[in-house]
Amino acid sequence: MRRFPDDLVQAQQEWSAVYRQLAARPGRTALRRRLHRLSVQVFFHPYWRQRRPSPSAWWELRHLEGRATDTRGRMTG
Repeated sequence: MRRFPDDLVQAQQEWSAVYRQLAARPGRTALRRRLHRLSVQVFFHPYWRQRRPSPSAWWELRHLEGRATDTRGRMTG
């Protein structure tokens, strides 16, 4: 398993949360802007300069996000 930087994992977690909020309430300009900023933060993170992101790396990063919340959507750690 890869070890991703904490700030990259946090940005991905925030991205997923904002994405879910936007899906529930489409058309919210503030949420769209936040999602765009987080997308840039995740995609252009310095971690990816060291190694090219593969599909499996993206999957693993997103999978880590799923482990950070419990079944009720609360942070677990």
